[in-house]
Amino acid sequence: MTALPNRLARALLKMLSFVCAAVVCGCATPPDPGVDVSPVRQVPHASTLPAGWEHGAFMEVYVRGFQDSDGDGIGDLRGLTRRLDYLQALGIKGLWLMPITANADHAHGYWVTDFRAVDPAYGTLADFEELARQAHARGIGIVVDYVINHSSKENPLFAQSAKGKANPWRDWYVWEDAKPSGWSILDKDPWTTTPNGAYFAQFGAEIPDFNLRNPAVVAYHLDSLRFWLNHGADGFRIDAVGHLFENGPGGWSMQPENYPFMARVRRELDVDHPHVMVCESPADPIGFAAPGACGSAFAFGHSEALVKAGLGDEKAIRAVADYFLTAPDTMATMVSNHDSFAGQRLWDAMGGDAARVRVAAAAYLLQPGTPYVYYGEELGMSAVDTPGKDGRLRGPMSWTPAGGFTTGAAYSAPSINVPTNNAQAEGADPGSLLAFYTAMLRLRNTHPAIATGRYVAPRVDGRTMSFQRVDADEHIAVVINYATAAGAASLSGLPANAHLQRLYPAAGSNELRSADAQGSLAVPAAPLSVQVFLVSR
Repeated sequence: MTALPNRLARALLKMLSFVCAAVVCGCATPPDPGVDVSPVRQVPHASTLPAGWEHGAFMEVYVRGFQDSDGDGIGDLRGLTRRLDYLQALGIKGLWLMPITANADHAHGYWVTDFRAVDPAYGTLADFEELARQAHARGIGIVVDYVINHSSKENPLFAQSAKGKANPWRDWYVWEDAKPSGWSILDKDPWTTTPNGAYFAQFGAEIPDFNLRNPAVVAYHLDSLRFWLNHGADGFRIDAVGHLFENGPGGWSMQPENYPFMARVRRELDVDHPHVMVCESPADPIGFAAPGACGSAFAFGHSEALVKAGLGDEKAIRAVADYFLTAPDTMATMVSNHDSFAGQRLWDAMGGDAARVRVAAAAYLLQPGTPYVYYGEELGMSAVDTPGKDGRLRGPMSWTPAGGFTTGAAYSAPSINVPTNNAQAEGADPGSLLAFYTAMLRLRNTHPAIATGRYVAPRVDGRTMSFQRVDADEHIAVVINYATAAGAASLSGLPANAHLQRLYPAAGSNELRSADAQGSLAVPAAPLSVQVFLVSR
């Protein structure tokens, strides 16, 4: 039998899904919701990325703010593709793309109107596929941001759901005939009254919650995730996983159903090979990083300690040193991201002190976990001068002293320090932050012990922290001094009479130090400094 054209095949599948839904509910054929809800068969394929790519550093990219290719002032997928060589040279192994799907907010992208369509401002599905091809050719994976908890109220699925109780799409969202009482989420009533009942929207009336107890909704999301895998994605960042199910006014967050639900999503997508799945849950990062949930989650809490340690806080330095004694090495680490609740851009948090940026960043770039660098962090990009807290964090990437982001009028003002902290200037300066980040990522990419080795012997001496990374073939020691005065690290647990060859900063003679017969060694540390050593017997 001759294969049907893809468009016709999708249309037939869509019609079949409507017919099946009608049979189940005993109603007439459901109205076309206006978006593709047809089943998607995941096409198994082997990853073309190098083994272990997922243990390298990722960059969180706000596509709107990274590179504009057509002069309309908005970053796009083609612009990002043009900048892949920069990311490869930096040492980035994966990209987390903030939402690129069609949306109603036309800014951050989390108010999704179609889970299987690219935001027209960013380009087309073909542009995404080309980005994936070009990234894979450079050994870089693509992780897509996915919002499973809610959609925009402008999503055609919600428009159908809101038409009334008899509508076949009604149960795709959370509705009550009358507005419930006694609810308060983030000091707001999460229920919104309409002429046809009240709907639940815990993050605001513009973004109603899906009913994830409806198997059809779950199937739709799984199919939509498969859609992106089929088009070149290598995994997902899943938004707000602590808010998927509700059990009354006192049970709207961190419900027990959330964990096995995310484990199921991960299991059903990994039919050919494991894909990246990293989840956002500030309330329980370690719980969602467990195998019985997402398998990886952003290390909120640790991120705050990293920033405070960079400022010399002794309690925070101890917290940073001890974190991976109990946290799994699947944590996704960071020092900032696109949300203001996660903190300032690192440059601003460090008061514009490049030395403090270095010591704050070194720990998470060299510790276990997968580091997620927020775009521009490697340049010391500052905030944007704008009233909106989140908007301050989402300015255009600083490519040149004049901006270099667009040939048109940019969607936002540039970072305040764009004249000095930009890729062009720093690329020509061996002492720049860009050079430092490149050096740290080169260490991570060339020394497997840093990427995947065990975390041993963390120690804090005053404001000097040390730790070691060890695998079967390699032993690395790291010393970070967070103080403005000279310090020293007392290393222990080294092989007897081991030699330490300094890898960073490069010394003219590749400086050697030797441990004593008990495997101990005192290492001097200059103020606000980072040192990395290769340990050999």
